[in-house]
Amino acid sequence: MAADPVPPPAGGDGTAVLSLPPQEVFAALRTSPEGLSGAEAAARRARVGDNALPKPARRPWWRDLAQQFKDLFAVILLVASAITFLSWGLESPRDARTLQLAVAIAGVVALNAAIGFAQQYSAERTAQSLQEMVPRMCRVLRDGELTELPASDLVPGDVVVLGAGDAVPADCRVVQAQGVSVNNAALTGESGAVGRSSDPVSQGPALQARNCVFMGTDMVAGSARGVVFATGEATEFGRIFRLTAAAPRQKTPLQRQVASMARRVAGAALAAGAAIFAVRMPTGQPIVETFVFALGVMVALVPEGLPATLSVSLAVGVRRMARRNALVKRLLAVEALGSTTVVCTDKTGTLTQAEMTVVQVWVSGVPHPVSGVGYAPQGEVTDGDEVRELLRTAGLCSNARLVAPDERQGWRVLGDTTEGALLVAAAKAGIDLDAEARAAPREAEYPFDSVRKLMSTVHRDTAGGQHRLNAKGAPHELLACCTSIWWEGRSQPLDDRLRAAVGTASDDLAAQGLRVLGVARRALDAAQPDREGAESDLTFLGLVGMQDPPRPDVRDAVDACRRAGIRIVMVTGDHPLTAEAIARRVGIVRRTDPVVVTGAELDELDDRGLDALLDKPAELLLCRVSPEHKMRIVTAVQRRGDVVAVTGDGANDAPALKHADIGVAMGAGGTDVAREASVMVLLDDSFSSIAAAVRLGRSVYQNIRKFLIYLFSHNIAELMPILAATFAGFPLVPINAVQILAIDLGSDVLPALALGAEPPEPDVMDRPPRPRRERLFSGAVIRRILFLGGIQAVGVCLVFFWHIHSSGIPYSQFTQNTPAYREAITMVQAGIVVSQFFNALAVRSERQSVFTIGVWSNPWLLAGGCFGIGLMAAISYLPPLQSLFNTAPLQVTHWAVLVALGVVLLAAEEARKAWMRHRRPANKG
Repeated sequence: MAADPVPPPAGGDGTAVLSLPPQEVFAALRTSPEGLSGAEAAARRARVGDNALPKPARRPWWRDLAQQFKDLFAVILLVASAITFLSWGLESPRDARTLQLAVAIAGVVALNAAIGFAQQYSAERTAQSLQEMVPRMCRVLRDGELTELPASDLVPGDVVVLGAGDAVPADCRVVQAQGVSVNNAALTGESGAVGRSSDPVSQGPALQARNCVFMGTDMVAGSARGVVFATGEATEFGRIFRLTAAAPRQKTPLQRQVASMARRVAGAALAAGAAIFAVRMPTGQPIVETFVFALGVMVALVPEGLPATLSVSLAVGVRRMARRNALVKRLLAVEALGSTTVVCTDKTGTLTQAEMTVVQVWVSGVPHPVSGVGYAPQGEVTDGDEVRELLRTAGLCSNARLVAPDERQGWRVLGDTTEGALLVAAAKAGIDLDAEARAAPREAEYPFDSVRKLMSTVHRDTAGGQHRLNAKGAPHELLACCTSIWWEGRSQPLDDRLRAAVGTASDDLAAQGLRVLGVARRALDAAQPDREGAESDLTFLGLVGMQDPPRPDVRDAVDACRRAGIRIVMVTGDHPLTAEAIARRVGIVRRTDPVVVTGAELDELDDRGLDALLDKPAELLLCRVSPEHKMRIVTAVQRRGDVVAVTGDGANDAPALKHADIGVAMGAGGTDVAREASVMVLLDDSFSSIAAAVRLGRSVYQNIRKFLIYLFSHNIAELMPILAATFAGFPLVPINAVQILAIDLGSDVLPALALGAEPPEPDVMDRPPRPRRERLFSGAVIRRILFLGGIQAVGVCLVFFWHIHSSGIPYSQFTQNTPAYREAITMVQAGIVVSQFFNALAVRSERQSVFTIGVWSNPWLLAGGCFGIGLMAAISYLPPLQSLFNTAPLQVTHWAVLVALGVVLLAAEEARKAWMRHRRPANKG
């Protein structure tokens, strides 16, 4: 165990406090049960620094830059450049064009590396800034007041308050514990939760002490208070973090697909170049010219701008999602979002506004309305002793805290929103819970868990010295613990008639879409009874009905998911009637006969029965489910071959979030555990952000395919004239390697980048999800590349050989300086550039006409295309560039012919799309 970094105040080694009773821990760490003062905390923080894990040392910038030259395409081009330099050195006399080619290829590699390096640096900065949008907060006592602070502000000696679902923010010695269990898997690898207590233990390693909790672990159940004895790098997790932070990241499936594609393309380019070299060698051509010819073939097949374009496209998608309140933690989520077929969503906070408000109190068979909404204690409660006693009991059996508004935000709740609603209702009834807590201080707590579905607290009456248990929980579970009921001002036996009345009232409230809690109490003979004994023979006081209104934008998002072929399954711990009421309001349920299954019913189904349940096309609601149920449901959905996204905000959601294809956590109201387990965080906690993220995820994947089609189709147009010239016996290349590089990096990169940032197509959510195993280079993509590339190739071949034949010069008399040859190769280059302009417009949509989505809707694409054409004009007309590229000025009639070729390509693609629309109408969900 690392030594405490604040020897004077902390008292030395943190392990020294393990054997001390809780009351002596405060003195050893030079603090108090009320926590540190603000001044003392600031002084200690100045000495020890922030409570933050060390950042892994970044590699020097020059190593990141050198990494860009390890790309397979870059290696091929570097080798080609080196051989070209060698060829120039062996020439006699030396040809300046060979040197220019070698320099140009090396320049291409350098430019690509610069783009990749700049994009990587930008992506790292973006990821860092996005992560900072969700600060880690913790509850801590400062100057005797419970407050919420960033975890980075903690110092040794701080007293932190922890509850189920909280991430432990530092290494702490537990001084109070109620039913605490923690998940230490991040530190020890233990798969199950382990208990924690405040009792002293013998000296030994702190990591084995049952009275300590550690940074990086999480609270599974219970509540606790702990005194911080190590922060930041001095923690156990900090020690492990230093060993693992520098580990290389695994590539995503998309990256592996691209790497596989690069290997195939590189192999094809080398093989084609070698074959052309072998074919032309016996013709008697000089070896250098033959090599340059073969080099043109190889360069024509290598998409030099692909790595940078891919990175930019993914980064654009991540940034767009962040602007739509969806923080993507891994690029894998961007890829998987486009194929989501099932969304398992919880209810509270995702479909609803997460501002629970008590709207009705039911006692003695009579409902009492409560006015006012939200957390502001403004409204009225029907006066009456029974109502006040119920709200007083429920308020004391709560761990939340109601925080008054400040200059930054209004009334808010620290802790569970349901408990917050009870505090607000008590305040509306004029009950001073702080005074009540002083008159009846809490001495024990039995925390809520998903099995019992209730919580109870033990209080001592300071006036009479008697003890009482207050309880609240799910009505039916709580009712099973009761033997009497407070009815019309007195306690009566809870007979079948009264039980039925309570059950009917609970169901009626739930049918109105309300969350229903029961409240009960009993007198105790002992201050610390066992839980089973304490939570028996209770007196039922009544019911509380709370409402969490649906978010106004959820219905539209649900409709969008339906049109997109995405099935929505509500998975909630709420009452079935409450879940169905909300589901109908937001549009998840539209039929009269949805399938509603409870957790108890799920327990009776084996895997085959669960599969049969999911196979039904009916609308499905899963209610009263436990974390184990949710995990089982996710596994079953994946077993059917679906891609499942799961939403959650609590610690009990973490297993399902981590196991899902896409775990979606709540950023505003969710726990740290849920956010850690997920790959996407919704900063506004709204289901509508999920629908928007799916739309953007589909768009990202489509855009990648668009620029792949765009880049590879013109490679065919570059390659085919060279092959045609070889088999026709023409001694020179129809397009040289420098011209190809000018197209690939001068004319094509900007349009490709613009395609990577293409706005989502209007019908992107009107299509079914793509198959899970579909590849980037599917049969449809390859056919489209061949279709568009073939049209371009035929066009430029016709232009080249038409111009060569119209000159009337025999093939054998053509040289590099023949005017007709220079005009012909200029027309080939210009033909590819112009047709690529029209090709960029054509590939913007797979099915829709470019005139439907709007020619001007992507101005960056038009600007990039115009830049490419302008660059081509400069290459054609400016003498220095004519010398470099061996080009000639084109006439107006030449440009007219080339534009006509581009129009033919666009018309052919529009005809193909029209046929596709007629043959296979879009899915309308």
